[in-house]
Amino acid sequence: MRGFEGKDLDVICQCCHDGKIIPIRIRITEDGDEYAYTIKECRQITVDGAFTTPDGVYVTSNYIIFECKITVFGQMKTIRLYLNKSNIEWSIRA
Repeated sequence: MRGFEGKDLDVICQCCHDGKIIPIRIRITEDGDEYAYTIKECRQITVDGAFTTPDGVYVTSNYIIFECKITVFGQMKTIRLYLNKSNIEWSIRA
């Protein structure tokens, strides 16, 4: 797997009673094959105002950023999930 960027992405989340969203699992489609990963650890990064993240994503206060850890082929990998709250669209950077 070369990278996650630009792939079709499905995210399974838990929605808490207080409105908090917790990503639990992701599924990525690459070249017709589906790969599913359970999120082992996750922390939400607060977005205040507009800026470009270190991985090149322009975000505004409309975004929620999650820094997550998943296991890919036996190795722990850190990814960032970006949730655009206006259109409920997820994207990923690894």
